[in-house]
Amino acid sequence: MADKIRWGIVGPGHIAHSFAKDLKLVEDGELTAVASRSLDRANEFADEYGAEHRYGSYQELFESDVVDVLYIATPHTSHCTLTVEALNHGKAVLCEKPMGIDADQVKKMIAAAKKNGVFLMEALWSRFNPSIVKVKDLIGQGKIGEVTYLNANFGFYGLDRDENGRLLNPDLAGGSLLDIGIYPIFLAYLILGKPDNIEAVSLFHKTGVEIQTSMIFEYPHAQATLASGLRSNMQMRAEIAGTKGSAFLHDRWHETQGYSLEIDQHMQDFDLPTNGKGYSYEIEEVHNCLRKGALQSEKWTLQNSLDLVNLLDEVRSITGTTFPFEE
Repeated sequence: MADKIRWGIVGPGHIAHSFAKDLKLVEDGELTAVASRSLDRANEFADEYGAEHRYGSYQELFESDVVDVLYIATPHTSHCTLTVEALNHGKAVLCEKPMGIDADQVKKMIAAAKKNGVFLMEALWSRFNPSIVKVKDLIGQGKIGEVTYLNANFGFYGLDRDENGRLLNPDLAGGSLLDIGIYPIFLAYLILGKPDNIEAVSLFHKTGVEIQTSMIFEYPHAQATLASGLRSNMQMRAEIAGTKGSAFLHDRWHETQGYSLEIDQHMQDFDLPTNGKGYSYEIEEVHNCLRKGALQSEKWTLQNSLDLVNLLDEVRSITGTTFPFEE
């Protein structure tokens, strides 16, 4: 592989801007192509970030030979279709979370990756956040003893958004759970694994989307209390408590810049600022995988993504959260 790994962005929306800015911080990567359903939008984005190639359709980028890997940054509802199409064209893919709307979609994406022998990873950037990585390592070393309790929330006020937009539109798989509830569920899964039982309840908006969900994940020796919502700004410091002490991920924990440890009633704070906003770490993981010919990440495997979407599916089943296109 060449000195520079060439990226293409599919869908130049808000999150793609954050990704493109952090890509500039990764020495062996470069943005070479952008695709949008609007050539004007593709041109505008490409001009801003210095991408040579721009396309007014996704298919043109899939059929091109100017990229090594694609970042799928479109709304949830198109992740599966676009990722499968890209994989079928032999393109490595980093797909924004959630990888699919449900487990069936994720299974199709994994099957396409395996069929074509191409790299695929879910863009769950928090998995690679330095503080989250460090806290997971410390827990593995027994620093806080056996974990008995975890609390993580993610919420902001979003009811003033356009009801036809991604967040509040059921046709676009809107609501809090898939967009931000995935983060607390991810943290519980990362630290405690798959729960034995789940309890959950949701509140719904007039458009039909779920706008607040509270969950309890039950484990043999632990509980995780989790929540997501679009009705208020929640405190976003995550707590992981054990038999010997506690670890705290600083607010906003999913993109945290540090953590704290409380051992024997003594609190110690640690700063671990991210490089840029924090997307560079998942980009570096993709580069490492591509350079060694790996078809998936060992740090966030395809099975991890499947486990995560199964948990989302179970919560949705319990709360009765469905989308019109599923009926």
